[in-house]
Amino acid sequence: MNKTKSITLLNKGVADELQAVHQYMYWHFHLDDQGFAPLAALFKRVAIQEMGHVERFADRILFLKGDVEMVCAGPVEKITDPQKILARAAAMEHEAVGIYNQYALQASQNADSATKQLFEMQVNDEERHFDEFDKQLENIKRFGPNYLALQSFTKAPAEAKPAAE
Repeated sequence: MNKTKSITLLNKGVADELQAVHQYMYWHFHLDDQGFAPLAALFKRVAIQEMGHVERFADRILFLKGDVEMVCAGPVEKITDPQKILARAAAMEHEAVGIYNQYALQASQNADSATKQLFEMQVNDEERHFDEFDKQLENIKRFGPNYLALQSFTKAPAEAKPAAE
C-alpha cells in the first residue's frame, strides 16, 4: 500500500465534506430565516453528519501518519430559493456517490482495504442524504407551493415543545 495515495484521496474527501458542511449550514441559515423550520433542520442535521464524515477521514489520515488538510473544495453557492436549494443538494449528494465510488476503487487498487471500506460507508451515507433531499423535491412537485407553505407553520422536530404535564 502506498500511504501517500490513500492520504491524498482521504484529504480530497475532507475537502468535499467541509464544502458540504459550509454549503448546508448556509442553506440552513437562509431556510430558517425564511420560516421553513423543518427544511432548515434537515440541512443542519445533514451538515452535522457531514462533520462526522470529516472526522472519520481525519482519523484515517492520522492513522496513516498523514496531515489533515482543512481546505474546502470550493465556495458556497448563494442559492436561497427552497426548491433550487433542494435540487442542488440532491445533485451534490448524487455527485458525491460517484466520487466516493471512484475513491473506493482507487483505494482497492492501492491495496488499502480499510480506506476502501471507509469510502464505501460514505457512499451509503451520501445515498441516504440524496434520498432525503429527493423526497422533499418530490413532495414539492406532488403538493405544489402548499407543501412549502405548510413548512412555515410547522416547527422543526428539535424545536417542538414537549406537551405540558
